[in-house]
Amino acid sequence: MLKENQKNAVIGTSRRDFIYQSSLAVIGVLASGKVAYANSPTWIKGSGFSKIKGVQVGAITYSFRGMPDSPADLIKYCLEANISDIELMGDSIEIYAGAPKNPISYGSYRRREWTDEMKAQATAYKEALTNWRQTASMEKFKEVHDLFKKAGINIYAYKPNALGTSNTDAEIIFALKSAKTLGANSVTVELPEDASHTQRLGDLGEKYGIYIGYHAHLQATDTAWDEALGQSSFNTMNLDCGHYIAVGGDNTKESLLALIEAKHDRISSMHIKDRKNKEGEGKNMPWGQGDTPLKEILTLLKTKKYPIPATIEMEYTVPEGSNAVVETGKCWKYAKAILEG
Repeated sequence: MLKENQKNAVIGTSRRDFIYQSSLAVIGVLASGKVAYANSPTWIKGSGFSKIKGVQVGAITYSFRGMPDSPADLIKYCLEANISDIELMGDSIEIYAGAPKNPISYGSYRRREWTDEMKAQATAYKEALTNWRQTASMEKFKEVHDLFKKAGINIYAYKPNALGTSNTDAEIIFALKSAKTLGANSVTVELPEDASHTQRLGDLGEKYGIYIGYHAHLQATDTAWDEALGQSSFNTMNLDCGHYIAVGGDNTKESLLALIEAKHDRISSMHIKDRKNKEGEGKNMPWGQGDTPLKEILTLLKTKKYPIPATIEMEYTVPEGSNAVVETGKCWKYAKAILEG
């Protein structure tokens, strides 16, 4: 006979297999009925099978970069990696909703000098995208929400490319409405240097009921978010623990943990990755090989019961013979071993 813990493992595996098979059957079919949005006091409106010992371990779909990224593809990747809660990247979702496609591949031209023709194409594309955002319906975003929900996947954060200083208020409002339709509780955006822009975003976030989670790279310090947080209760932190450690200097394991404790009620989500510190050139590493205190971070979330999504951002080089989905799944298993240990 199976022992109790073996029974639980079998039940959990069977449930995930059922969800996976069921989701494949419904991908492409619009779920019917109206969506009800809960007014939850926590950052997460729902949680699923990737929650471990009370800690919601999710992933940003950027982890699957370079792979096909339709909603059906993303759902498949999430289920294969055992991820039930996500921060959803916006570009492919807007394309699915009918946005014009960018004629320029920035990956190909990043290191080349732009021609006048390319500059003209970029200007025309930006105008077309702005016009589309100002008139597009939420129908396709509702459809995306329903597809993910049918598969048992909760979208807790959304990262649209429409929250910059050059974006119009209409574009920002469209992005916030899109996030709400997708079921997200927050949007994420790079932390601006312009304080008037964080005020603008905070005000619009409050008006439309969506938190603005500011993401920092190597400008991360213990006080980097303070001005934005003071401007609005809807301005929050999307803390990237790996980037924070890569800065080095005063940014240490101890200071990171202290920052999380001090700001836990203003952190709408955090990114978890393993990076070397400054002395290690900030390299992204497979989990367990860098300097990010993964065990201490996850244990802190579990012990303190902070309702902060721990978002896997698989950013290290994928080993030969593997792929981003497999590696994201490895990160989830690493987190699981820590939290259940």
